[in-house]
Amino acid sequence: MKKWKIAAAAACVCFLLTVAYAANAGGADDPLVTLSYLNTTFRAQVQTMVDQTVDKRKTELEDALAKVLEQGGTGTAGGNVFSVVTLSQGQTLVGDVGCEVMLRIGSAVCGSTDSVGLIDTTTGANLASGGALATNHLYMVTISTRSVTATSGTVKVLARGPYTIR
Repeated sequence: MKKWKIAAAAACVCFLLTVAYAANAGGADDPLVTLSYLNTTFRAQVQTMVDQTVDKRKTELEDALAKVLEQGGTGTAGGNVFSVVTLSQGQTLVGDVGCEVMLRIGSAVCGSTDSVGLIDTTTGANLASGGALATNHLYMVTISTRSVTATSGTVKVLARGPYTIR
């Protein structure tokens, strides 16, 4: 009889230890994640965060594009993007260092305060102040305040980099 009591007590202790251990499973010390949780709750949360990030970035890019289009080519055409700039006769595009300009339609001349004008990157030559720009040649401003002045009714140039219209 004593053996039965000892065996019953040992079984009771084992049962209680098993219940106590099972009660802590899945807690903060022993997290338990189920596949259904991952497929339903967690996946939906991650998808929502991704969608919000994509929507935010899309809005930022749309705003930046609208700003460039709204400016009509004045200001800064940054990165690898050329802007179409339309100049009326007598209007001047003044480029900062690094600005690139290509004459597409009409005629224009280079302007500067000294004899050094624009660099014709198509031919590798210097275009002196007062010199006429050649159509479809790419010019670079290497000294600030170099300019392109329209000499015909409507002039269209492609511009990339910082510039202002006067």
